[in-house]
Amino acid sequence: MAKLKQLEPPASPYHHGDLRRALLESAQAILAETSRWDFSLREVARRAEVSHNAPYRHFADKEALLAAIGVAGYEAMGERGAGAVAGLTAPADLLAALGKAYVAFGVSNPALYRLMFGQALPSVEGLPPALLDAIGVARNQLHGVILAGAQNGSFDIDPNDTARVGAASIAAWSLVHGLTLLTIDRLVERDTGAEAIDDLSGQVVELFVAGLRPKG
Repeated sequence: MAKLKQLEPPASPYHHGDLRRALLESAQAILAETSRWDFSLREVARRAEVSHNAPYRHFADKEALLAAIGVAGYEAMGERGAGAVAGLTAPADLLAALGKAYVAFGVSNPALYRLMFGQALPSVEGLPPALLDAIGVARNQLHGVILAGAQNGSFDIDPNDTARVGAASIAAWSLVHGLTLLTIDRLVERDTGAEAIDDLSGQVVELFVAGLRPKG
């Protein structure tokens, strides 16, 4: 009896072991193209050209997928910040560079930026642990720069005053977060080019840094 011909496996849009990446990239693409997060897991699977049950191999539900997108957003923002501060050592320079990179990233990825802060997820108390951890990493990086400036005298803050250092960190974060959202929502007059956005954020952060410097 002749042997049956061995059928070749169907072509796959992702490499073995990369299903999670393929799903994340598909969801990120939908988010970037539509600026919405009401897409379904089935829609993400269709975009990735996998079965409609495939997402559940890596994500328990839609919220888990959105949280993973948010975490990936923080990782990308962190990489952008790392590139911006490469070679810098002075706390004031670090703070200015991080601020500009932060605003540029958010304005370039408006829907993702909103998602990163849980707009499509429950309140802060209910945010997934992985997303809270990613937010904590970003917050701690900023806090570290403020503390370093307080310790070497660049900023007029007592490094032993934990509350004061914390308040300065929150003030810095509030500044760039607010500017990012104002720019995304076009509530500040600006040109659309990246250079103009960098110039505006640079001036705003410079004013903030000047307020931190010792007087006299």
